[in-house]
Amino acid sequence: MSLSRHVAVGFAIGTMLLATALAQNSPSRLTLHDAVSIALEKNPLRKAALADTKAASAGVREAQSFLMPHVSFSEQASRGNDPVYVFGTKLRQQRFTANDFSLNQLNTPLPLGNFTTRFGGTWNLFDSFASWRGISRAKEMNIAASHQLERTDQEILFRVVQSYYGVLLATKQLEVAEQAEKTAKSIMDRSQDRFDAGLVVESDLLSSKVRLASREQELIRARNNLEFARAQLNTAMGVPVDTPYQSADALAERNLTANSLSDLEQKALTTRPDLKRIEAQQSAQELSVAIAKSSFGPRLNAYAGWEMDNPTFLAGGGGNNWTGGIELQIDLFQGGAKRAALSRERANSEKFAALKQAASDAVRLEVRQAYYDQDASRQQVEVARTAITQAQESLRIDQDRYDGGLLTITDLLAAEEAARRSQTDYWQTVYQYHISYANLELATGSLNIQSPVVTP
Repeated sequence: MSLSRHVAVGFAIGTMLLATALAQNSPSRLTLHDAVSIALEKNPLRKAALADTKAASAGVREAQSFLMPHVSFSEQASRGNDPVYVFGTKLRQQRFTANDFSLNQLNTPLPLGNFTTRFGGTWNLFDSFASWRGISRAKEMNIAASHQLERTDQEILFRVVQSYYGVLLATKQLEVAEQAEKTAKSIMDRSQDRFDAGLVVESDLLSSKVRLASREQELIRARNNLEFARAQLNTAMGVPVDTPYQSADALAERNLTANSLSDLEQKALTTRPDLKRIEAQQSAQELSVAIAKSSFGPRLNAYAGWEMDNPTFLAGGGGNNWTGGIELQIDLFQGGAKRAALSRERANSEKFAALKQAASDAVRLEVRQAYYDQDASRQQVEVARTAITQAQESLRIDQDRYDGGLLTITDLLAAEEAARRSQTDYWQTVYQYHISYANLELATGSLNIQSPVVTP
């Protein structure tokens, strides 16, 4: 292989390695859909809500365990010379003899050791349906936790949408600040030329320099605002705050349509996860009242036990016995504790009924506010779009008139400020239009990863 060919191959390999290194160090492109997917996996608030659902599921299994028999095992070592203890232990060890009836043996026995191996079990056969109602209550609480997780997902999604569009807005504001800085510099150059030509006084030049300094300050602030917006998005996604990325989208107008207000209110009352959570909690509380009533009823339990008693731990030489039976329990009087507990559960049930009504009223207001905000933002976008064209044309005309000596520097700077403000207001309105639509879907409980505001 010739030297030139070696050089060509080496250059190609070096170029490939450099491109790979640059690709690894360059920020990854991030779409809004990707950001939402990351947040629903890494956001700590979702992890906390998911842990609540796991705890609620464990509560169901715990409630179901009360329907099953409970078996226990114990191993006990004891030693003593208490007459009753020695007498009973020898009987259980099946080592009692006629000599043990002597008065000295009965009154002052020698110390005796015993190793007891015991298996015991109980089974709640009937408790006036309290256990079954406890299972139903646990299931309702599990449903409530699931609805809370769903609502948490929607709230996280909204924060990601808000933060992502915040990055897009900050990017546009930086572009506007850069353009405004260029325009201010152009005006200063015009003023400098006219001042050098003796056509304007020095105050015109100083005013243009002050305006340029102001635009430079705004440019610095816009850059920092963009970095902070990116940090906010990283926090919403649940990733390290300094994670680099590049937004794959750009802020632009979109056609986002909403249903009528009455339809949205009805949809919210039937789909909002937090309302469903309160309904499940209310059902669980009604079951708590039923459980409190069950405590007045009878309880039927079965029990059994097998015991082995030996004088030593390893060797035998002892005896064993078993016991079994059924027990019926009825609480005749407990000082009014059960009636007080029933009154407390009934009061809590009334509380949940009131909370449900209050939540429904609050949801209606949230939907109305979100609907009116979205409608206002939609109309403001059209007005702001028209204002940009008018302000830019006005600035162009005023620059020509200033060059011709027909306009003062104050009027020109006012036109420049109006042009800059029109662009800032426009992008702020476009941002607010997207956020208000996402907020409307959040208010109705329909915000999800497939929503129009998330997926273009």
